[in-house]
Amino acid sequence: MATDQFASALALAREASRVEVFTGAGMSAESGLDTFRDAQTGLWTKVDPVAFASVDSWARDPEPMWAWYLWRGTVCRRAEPNPGHRAIADWSLLADVHVGVTTQNIDNLHERGGMDDVVHLHGSLFDYRCTICSRPWKGEVEFPDEPVARMAPPECPLCGNLVRPGVVWFGEQLPQDEWGRAEARMAAADLVVVVGTSGVVHPAAGLPLVAKHFGAKILEISPEETELSRIADVSWRTTAAQGLTQLVMGLTLDA
Repeated sequence: MATDQFASALALAREASRVEVFTGAGMSAESGLDTFRDAQTGLWTKVDPVAFASVDSWARDPEPMWAWYLWRGTVCRRAEPNPGHRAIADWSLLADVHVGVTTQNIDNLHERGGMDDVVHLHGSLFDYRCTICSRPWKGEVEFPDEPVARMAPPECPLCGNLVRPGVVWFGEQLPQDEWGRAEARMAAADLVVVVGTSGVVHPAAGLPLVAKHFGAKILEISPEETELSRIADVSWRTTAAQGLTQLVMGLTLDA
């Protein structure tokens, strides 16, 4: 079965000239980063999501949240891109194909794995902006070497309000520019590769449906069935690192 799934996945990839890789937390799991929803190790099993991912909590007491997000930045900086991240970058270097990434992840592993063309739907741990005026903040961040309970956020040099992590919290809208870019790329793609996402986080999970509406083929790479399996032309039961490496190796042999 796995051999048949690989052959079908490779056939789709061979025909594609505009590829959008749509990734979720499972993409980074093989780099050692916890996913959000795994029953045993999920990130929200260790902290209260309302306490660490809402504007209300930030307004009440921002110091624990600032400390937690900087610690997450430390953990991400210590992680290394896995072979799946590097395979996507290698795919983008092949002739006669354009490959982009739209990700729900807030780490920078795609960029460190060699991809420049990345849309971050949920923001990034390494971007910061003013809580009130939204001015981007480019100051130096001191990432802690170990978890700490509290750290004081810096102040915006323009208005004096607190600088916050540049990530999307519960109840917030996705960044409009990134969402617009993602929709346009899905509409233009002839193949969307869905990797490491459960397909339950909306509105992001609707993007493959946009691609499907405009005629794109959908290739899912996932060790388990997801909410997006039903729309996939091929659903390949393997991990991100294994599947993407094998797929791009097959394409390289064709080149």
